Amino acid sequence: MTSRTRDLDIVVYGATGFVGKLVAEYLARHAPDGTRIGLAGRSVEKLQQVRAGLGSAAADWPLLRAEATDDASLRELADATHVVATTVGPYAKYGLPLVRACAEAGTDYIDLTGETPFARESIDLFHDTAVASGARIVHSCGFDSIPSDLGVHVLHRQVQADGAGELTDTTLVVTSLRGGASGGTIDSLRTQLDVVKHDAALRKVTASPYSLSPDRAAEPDLGRQSDMELVRGSDIAPGLSGWKAPFFMGPSNTRVVRRSNALTGYAYGKRFRYREVMNVGSSFASPVIAAGVAAGMGGLVAGLLFPPTRWLLDRVLPKPGQGPSEKTRRNGHFTIDLYSETSTGARYTARVAAKGDPGYAATAVMFGESALALALQRDALPSVPGGVLTPATALGDVLVQRLRDAGVEIHARRQ
Repeated sequence: MTSRTRDLDIVVYGATGFVGKLVAEYLARHAPDGTRIGLAGRSVEKLQQVRAGLGSAAADWPLLRAEATDDASLRELADATHVVATTVGPYAKYGLPLVRACAEAGTDYIDLTGETPFARESIDLFHDTAVASGARIVHSCGFDSIPSDLGVHVLHRQVQADGAGELTDTTLVVTSLRGGASGGTIDSLRTQLDVVKHDAALRKVTASPYSLSPDRAAEPDLGRQSDMELVRGSDIAPGLSGWKAPFFMGPSNTRVVRRSNALTGYAYGKRFRYREVMNVGSSFASPVIAAGVAAGMGGLVAGLLFPPTRWLLDRVLPKPGQGPSEKTRRNGHFTIDLYSETSTGARYTARVAAKGDPGYAATAVMFGESALALALQRDALPSVPGGVLTPATALGDVLVQRLRDAGVEIHARRQ
């Protein structure tokens, strides 16, 4: 186990980027006094500009030069801090060398990836190294996939407390969502498509509902678990009306949640089936709207796969470094409801909701609190030896409470 005596508690890597600045701003406002925070990136001059805009709380934050293609600088970064919080994506392009540096140094690591192929490669290459060093490598610590992962976690906790059996059919419904898109998100999707397009083996793995499982052969055969199906509300829970469309983040979120179940020895249940959908209203037109949403998602993916249509889309989609305005971030919100039936026939529901643009304002809260949980409350976190983990398995109840204290609604109850 590597010693955890470091000069800094948290370093935000990528602090000059759009999301990195938001995370740095959140920590400057909300980190407890005495928390030792640094900023890292390619340009110290640009880091100075970011720090200057954070106010007096950040006036003395150290600045570290780190470059994704410079292994020596990444090792120095990992050696300097207890936690690296990286917003530098697409992670398939830039993430693995930093994961390796943190796994080898025993440094905790969090990111915002929704890139399943990257997470799979991170597991295959560095899980054992991280276990040996004690590092917690925690992917997907933003809107993708904390509401999903912690939503199922609190659902399981409530069922467990009530002695109501295990989770079986469980569906996440995005009840309401308002926010903007950024060029970074689009670039991550573009990169992910490029990776699987040219790697047939990885494409096959990614298509599996258990892409991120520690042992895919040990997973139960629960039949087809599609990410692109239309679902009738009444098939999810009694009284739920309208048809539901596929949720565009479902393909990554569902894999994270299933990994959490496997890493906990199938604590949710061996018959746990999980899917994610989004609300499109309850009118008579909801089946048509849901089908249109599904077709639009498929059209975007197809358009980005082929050079002629990609060229056209690249002219109109946000560019890397671009994101929604401050007004859009402030006025955004999300409400997510989960519905589950247990092995004893009991029905449960859970809710995760927050104000602020989901991918940016709310993500800065979730990401910042994840870093603070690792840096300041490590002894209270779930007892695991390290490794490539998930938000639920690495941070669990500690992060749930921190998010509640930060204004995020998280609760579960029996229906």
